[in-house]
Amino acid sequence: MESKPDLTFEEAMKRLEDIVRQLESGALPLAESLERYQESMHLVKFCREQLDKAEFKLEQLSMDGDEAPSEPTEETSIE
Repeated sequence: MESKPDLTFEEAMKRLEDIVRQLESGALPLAESLERYQESMHLVKFCREQLDKAEFKLEQLSMDGDEAPSEPTEETSIE
């Protein structure tokens, strides 16, 4: 499996969008389509891992009372 240590979530999503466009165009030869599909599966896995990490971080922050966002009060809410 190809490692992409410097790839950001946003870059991976952009690449996935590019691959989808290429595959949907139907212009790629079969072998190249299979290569793009395989690359997309690696990118999907990478993105899922990044989302899981972000979700875990949000859950941890929510459990920490000092880090949790506060609800607006009547005094701070804008009417």
